[in-house]
Amino acid sequence: MPRGLVTLPQLACVGVAVAFWQLLLAVTIGWKVVALLAVTWIYFGLMSKEFFAREWLKARPVVYLFSHMAIMPLVDWFATGCDWVPSGQGMPAGLIWFLAASFFNGVVIELGRKIRSPEQEEAGVETYSFLWGRPVAVASWLAAMAATLACALMAAERIGFTVEVAWVLGVLWVGAAVLGWMFVKTLKGKLAKGIEAAAGVWTLALYLTLGVVPLVRQCWMKLS
Repeated sequence: MPRGLVTLPQLACVGVAVAFWQLLLAVTIGWKVVALLAVTWIYFGLMSKEFFAREWLKARPVVYLFSHMAIMPLVDWFATGCDWVPSGQGMPAGLIWFLAASFFNGVVIELGRKIRSPEQEEAGVETYSFLWGRPVAVASWLAAMAATLACALMAAERIGFTVEVAWVLGVLWVGAAVLGWMFVKTLKGKLAKGIEAAAGVWTLALYLTLGVVPLVRQCWMKLS
C-alpha cells in the first residue's frame, strides 16, 4: 500500500526537472529529435487525461490497455531516434519489430501487475483477473509474452542475436507458463505476486538481450 513517502507535488517537481533535461539534451542533438520528443510528450499528455474519453475507455478494457501501452514504443522511438536521426539515414528497417516488442512488453507488465488472487482483490479496483476471470487473464498475459517473443526474434535477426534471444526469452516463457498454470489451479496470493515479478524479469531480459548485451559483444569484438 502507498505510505505517503513521496507526495504528488514532489513527483511533479521531478517530472518537470526530467522534462527540462530531456528537452535540453534533445536540442543539443537537433530539432528533428525535439520533434520526436514533442510527439511523445503530446501522446503522454493525452494519455494522462484518458484521451478525454475516460468513461468510454473504462467500458472497453482492451482498448484502454492498448491505448495506454502505445506510450512504450513511442518512448523507445524517441530514445533510438537520438541515434538514427543525427545519422541522416532514416529509421532502421528492423526497428519496427523492436517497437512492436516494446508495445507487447508493456501489455505484459500491465497485465502482470493486475492479476490477483481472490483475497487480494480490492473494492473499486478493476484488475484483469476480476474483469476477465483468472484463467483468461493469465492466458492473455502469456499470449502477450508470446507476441513479445515473436517480435523480439524478428528484431534479433537483424543484429545476429536470434539464438540468444530465443533461449533466454523461451526459457522465461516456459517458466511463466508453469507459474501461470499453478496460479490458476491454486489461486495463491504469493503466486500472483510471482506473476508480477516475472513480468519485471521478462522486461529486464528483453532489453538486455536486444540492447545491452549485443552492444557489449559488438564493442568487445572491435577491441579484440
